[in-house]
Amino acid sequence: MNQKERMLCGLPYRGWMDGLDAERNACKAAVYELNLLQPKEQDRIPELIKKLFGKTGNRLWIEPPFHCDYGWNIEVGENFYANYGLTILDVGKVTFGDNVMIAPNVSIYAAGHPIHPVSRNSGYEYGIPVTVGNNVWIGGSVVILPGVTIGDNTVIGAGSVVTKDVPANVIAAGNPCRVLREITEKDRKFYYKDRIFDVSDY
Repeated sequence: MNQKERMLCGLPYRGWMDGLDAERNACKAAVYELNLLQPKEQDRIPELIKKLFGKTGNRLWIEPPFHCDYGWNIEVGENFYANYGLTILDVGKVTFGDNVMIAPNVSIYAAGHPIHPVSRNSGYEYGIPVTVGNNVWIGGSVVILPGVTIGDNTVIGAGSVVTKDVPANVIAAGNPCRVLREITEKDRKFYYKDRIFDVSDY
């Protein structure tokens, strides 16, 4: 098994071997093009993301700047939106469902290093997949760590550090992130805290 195969299997691997550094450099070139688009060229964003990512829906948008390691190890569903400053370390596969919204300055780390200094200094690292379900909203400055799964319809509050799986249909927040409460049908009439919608076409 070469180092790329080890990486994709979640085994310890060395990231400068077997062409991985060349793949990261190719990704950097693609991300550079995306991040330096002139405002009048912004309509190219979906096209560039579709070339970069492993799988996408038809409708998607990322506000530059954006950063990732490989790009081909990211999959997004339909109607994906990410605000400014998204960073994805896609050493492990990172998968998003449909209708995912990501606020500014979110970091998703499907990569890590051993805890013990001797092991860490060996140069071995690892990737563990991250999965985000359908209809998920991730608040600003959230950090999601390797191996996390976030269930459908869930909201992750701003500033959270998500270290463990989060179930579907909840609001979760904090450091470490934990479930605060379930989302219920009663929430539908409110657009912010106790403020009720004054429209009916939602």
